[in-house]
Amino acid sequence: MASTMTAPGTGAAWDQDRFDEHNHSGPSWLRDWRRDAFRDFEALPLPTTALEEWRYTDPKRLKWDVVQLAAEASAAMVPASVAEWLRERTASGRVLQVGAHIVQVELDEALRAQGVILADLTVAAEDHRELVQQHLGSALDDKAGKFAALNGAFWNAGIFLYVPRGVRIDAPIRVVRHLTEAGAGYFPRTLIVAEEGSHVGFVEELDSPDFDAPTFSCGAVEVIAGNGADVQYVSLQRYGANVHHLSTQRTIAGRDANLDTLVVNLGGTVARVDLLASLEGPGSRSDMLGLYFGRGDQHFDHSTRQDHKVPHATSDLLYKGALTDRAHAVFRGLIKVYPKAQRTDAYQTNRSLILSREAEAVALPNLEIEADDVRCSHAATVGQLDEEEMFYIMTRGITRPMAERLAVFGFFGEVLDRLPMPGVVEELKQAIAERISA
Repeated sequence: MASTMTAPGTGAAWDQDRFDEHNHSGPSWLRDWRRDAFRDFEALPLPTTALEEWRYTDPKRLKWDVVQLAAEASAAMVPASVAEWLRERTASGRVLQVGAHIVQVELDEALRAQGVILADLTVAAEDHRELVQQHLGSALDDKAGKFAALNGAFWNAGIFLYVPRGVRIDAPIRVVRHLTEAGAGYFPRTLIVAEEGSHVGFVEELDSPDFDAPTFSCGAVEVIAGNGADVQYVSLQRYGANVHHLSTQRTIAGRDANLDTLVVNLGGTVARVDLLASLEGPGSRSDMLGLYFGRGDQHFDHSTRQDHKVPHATSDLLYKGALTDRAHAVFRGLIKVYPKAQRTDAYQTNRSLILSREAEAVALPNLEIEADDVRCSHAATVGQLDEEEMFYIMTRGITRPMAERLAVFGFFGEVLDRLPMPGVVEELKQAIAERISA
């Protein structure tokens, strides 16, 4: 029997009719894969605030059930400034999403000759079936949750990156996802596969104007680093007002692999990121970095997990944020060490800086250790600006607002300094400066 989940007064329904209308592109195996995801979506319960993972963010705040599936769009709908931004950045490949569709894919011909694949995920499912079928959903199972299954059933702007064994990509792959339609639901998906000994950086920017109606972005990211691979994944979210953003991200690091992630949340009305890093090969390492700056009534929720499944692996998480006005942030982190994962090194730190009386931050770090020869620690702090530091800066003739901006930049510097992508770091600093000064 088809679901009848409908939002009163809107006509929006993620039901069987909507799914059948959407599930018509791609090869038959992919349509079957989507159908399985839709069945999981129907079967899985909607999370509630009774669950610890959702206690501080009611799923109703995401407005996921009051939107329509995004309509067709074209490259002509992208502001000139966005297209220019993508053109001017040094890159080995470029992808542009407009609305719910991929409208531009470019890849350096020398890399293409080495077997690198950068493509629309639906096209890749047809042209590179074995690769996509092997890896799609291998890191993020549709049964991981209601929203993961919703993306699995309805994703409409997928990107596939494949880096063959031993190939080094020096300049990053650049992606811009630009939303165009208010009151719409968007379901971007990213699948990155880096084979043994390869190297790649991937920078994904999420962008939109301010909207006059609730808009929903439900993303999914899978990053798989083979033995000895070196991968950096960066997500910069600066959606406009009235965008409600949810991203479920999963990474897998093989033997001696290095897999770094940086999540930057600056925009949107509500933004929730659910990130799990799975260390599955001895000698693997994952640095998990995060930055957020909230103002107005923005609400950010970061839920992270470091899964140590094998011995001799390392993970180090550092999330920092600053909040002003009535902004609210939640950090919930878990380090899980499995019984055989001896000699684990795992660290977790969250620090929030409060810039106004009404801003609020909640930090919930956790450890779950089932091995007896490990080094694990977690720390969390919530504090205000040091008034002596403010006074010292202002004695140089600097106004208090400028002094606060300088203090926030210094606070964020520890995170940005750990990202081994100098050009990208400078761009992130500029984006953060624009947001702080807005």
